[in-house]
Amino acid sequence: MKPRDAATRSRELRDLRRLDPDGFLRKTFTLPVEEARAQARTFIKEFPSGGYMTIVERWRQLPDGQIQFTMRRLPTAD
Repeated sequence: MKPRDAATRSRELRDLRRLDPDGFLRKTFTLPVEEARAQARTFIKEFPSGGYMTIVERWRQLPDGQIQFTMRRLPTAD
C-alpha cells in the first residue's frame, strides 16, 4: 500500500467515526450574527444541498448575542 493510499484511507476512517448513527456529519459554530450568516452561506456553497441535504439543523441566540448553530450534511459531499 502506498503512503498516499494509507493517508487517504486513514482520513476516510476518521470521517466515518465522526458520523452520528443517522449517517450525517454535523459541525457546530458559535459566532456573532453577521459572521454566523456568512459562515452558513459559505458552508452551504461548499457542500451544495442538491443530493447532499446540507442544512442549518438548529440554531439559537445566546445571552451574549452570538448565534450558535449546527450545520448538517451527508458525508458523500466530500
